[in-house]
Amino acid sequence: MAFAGSAPPVDARTVATLRPGEDVDALFACTRKDRAISRSGQPYLTVELRDSSGSILGRAFREADVLSARFEQGELVHVRGRVERFREQLQLELRSIDSAAEQDVEPSRFLPSSQRDLDELEGFLEHLARELYDAGLRGLVARVLGDVALRAEIRRAPCSLPPSPGGARAGGGSRVAVHHAYLGGLLEHTVAVATLAIELCAVHPRLDRDLLLCAAIVHDLGKTREFTYDARIERSREGAMLGHLELGLRVIAEHAPPAFDGERRLALEHCVMLHHGPDAASGRRFASAEALALYRLNALDAQLKAALEHRRSA
Repeated sequence: MAFAGSAPPVDARTVATLRPGEDVDALFACTRKDRAISRSGQPYLTVELRDSSGSILGRAFREADVLSARFEQGELVHVRGRVERFREQLQLELRSIDSAAEQDVEPSRFLPSSQRDLDELEGFLEHLARELYDAGLRGLVARVLGDVALRAEIRRAPCSLPPSPGGARAGGGSRVAVHHAYLGGLLEHTVAVATLAIELCAVHPRLDRDLLLCAAIVHDLGKTREFTYDARIERSREGAMLGHLELGLRVIAEHAPPAFDGERRLALEHCVMLHHGPDAASGRRFASAEALALYRLNALDAQLKAALEHRRSA
């Protein structure tokens, strides 16, 4: 979140801690902005304001058009108002709302974030990387984890865009439901799939353990370039135009050791390219058991996570 400017207001309470009757002078991400007309024929403004703890609706019935001109949906906004209860729901009665896009603020304050300990997850990922013995595959993962900038993006990236305010799946009709749609989601998902890969190889020892484990660790690297982070998570230009499969292959190519080429690298790239299904290959088929295994393990973790999140929010 590239904000640079004066310090944020003193009021740093989260949405989850707001109570009726309180005055608010704080920063929020504006994730929705609507202009409507009341029964009396007067315009009013409705916004959805969000931070990492949740969201709250804000409404302005005075000078709605004047206030609306001061900010855009998707921006960080500086809000002054009062918390009220309306139809058993809390909302903010807005006195003022202005763009705060130049503020220097940590994105995790306003974007949904993993509840897991990311340091612990990184430790798990390093442990999984040490389970690789094939020189080429081990060298590739060592270069990936040794790239400080890339490592930071692996730690930050989600796996999906968060659902839109209306509840529709962001990004269109994917065959895999929205999952791990928060900061740190990629690291969480990667560790889960790689752990499942090791367990599966214990059950089916004929699988190429190093190939499947390495593919599990690198299969979603393209997501480190698929998103941008502002007042909300959005798809980057290259993410929208190329998708994370192509971007992932590019990351692998940039970090592959000089000697890592030929059939071994091709087998890894095939696994990565087909981890959402065989349609990504011209032959529309899995060329290896490891590619099929990665596809199933990726879907298993994604769909289970989505189901558990849906159950928790129901």
